[in-house]
Amino acid sequence: MKRSPALLLAALSILLQTGGSAQSKADPARVAKLLNSAVVIDLHDDTTQMITDEAYNLAEKHTYGQIDIPRMKVGHVAGLFLSIWTDTDLFTPTESVHRTLEQIDAVRREIARHPSELESATTADQIVAARGRGRIAMLMGVEGGHAIDSDLGVLRTYYQLGARYMTLTHTNHTPWADTSSKPAVHKGLTDFGKQVVKEMNRLGMMVDISHVSDKTFYDVLATSTAPVIASHSSCRALANAPRNMTDDMLRAIAAKNGVVHINFFEGFLDESYGTRMKTVTPELAEQAALDKKTPKFGDRTAYGPESRKINAKRIAKLGRIPLSKLLDHFEHAVKVAGIDHVGLGSDFDGVEDQLPEGMEDVSKLPNLVAGLMDRGFSDTDILKILGGNTLRVMRDVEKAAK
Repeated sequence: MKRSPALLLAALSILLQTGGSAQSKADPARVAKLLNSAVVIDLHDDTTQMITDEAYNLAEKHTYGQIDIPRMKVGHVAGLFLSIWTDTDLFTPTESVHRTLEQIDAVRREIARHPSELESATTADQIVAARGRGRIAMLMGVEGGHAIDSDLGVLRTYYQLGARYMTLTHTNHTPWADTSSKPAVHKGLTDFGKQVVKEMNRLGMMVDISHVSDKTFYDVLATSTAPVIASHSSCRALANAPRNMTDDMLRAIAAKNGVVHINFFEGFLDESYGTRMKTVTPELAEQAALDKKTPKFGDRTAYGPESRKINAKRIAKLGRIPLSKLLDHFEHAVKVAGIDHVGLGSDFDGVEDQLPEGMEDVSKLPNLVAGLMDRGFSDTDILKILGGNTLRVMRDVEKAAK
């Protein structure tokens, strides 16, 4: 998407002076020039549930949430993967199929509602082409293998409807793969789980190992004939969360020619997260009471406005971690995995606004660019992180399809 250089430079100057990168030494003109040539792709955003349950209009600039078209334009987004997620504590696998189809339909209708600004895409080349037409490419990833109900035919249907990655587990085990959130029951991938990976390879669908157990991770790498991705995971060496990648895992993904997309959620960035959360016990109790009233929707429900008020109170108490914490994870991942194997996986709209200062929504991506410049990253390297690496891994997976 081409922008007026003068207008973009003015906007960036204001943003870098007032945002979380207020101390950045990066030249706003350099940031503007880079963003004007970048293909920015975010691999994981949970705005889908608000679109499905709350008639969230992407064309409006909202005072809540982190994703909409006006803010994506400021962030210079070229491609965005919307997560298609169902809550495994609320839905049976069979119910999850219905819920998944409901969300896919909602995404497709929202894209069709804004044809001058949004464009459906399923390939790397389509993302680039949409950008050339001044539109934002919208893509989908299924978050959690429970959504296929152990049926490869359902997996193929999701692919035909436009889903281009699937996260093999979410917070509960599937009948064929272990999650990182619970003690193992399968000891990794079962034989059927290996069939799922092989079928995704055959289709040209990216295999996503965010959320899976360490053993499942290594089973996937041994099974897959195509590169794999982590759509929204950070570095365990810096924040010891099982959802994050160890250094050995970072190196293993790189050896497979895959990409780790760094998550922006403070719980995966900062070791003090658990301690800090103890200071907002009343707000957590208030949210838990609200959750008990939740019907079988997604994580955005009839009680969404009330939930956002609770979140706002919690954030006012907690404050935000500095942007430097997020930059540390990018820097560490690049150091361990290499510059060709790191990308963006924000988890916007899926983390209850618990994001670093200066990264409160998608419009703040210029602050990330400035921060990477301050850390000594070259323009070429930053372009890879913003989307170049993702385009490459998408093309590799597409070429490996049979």
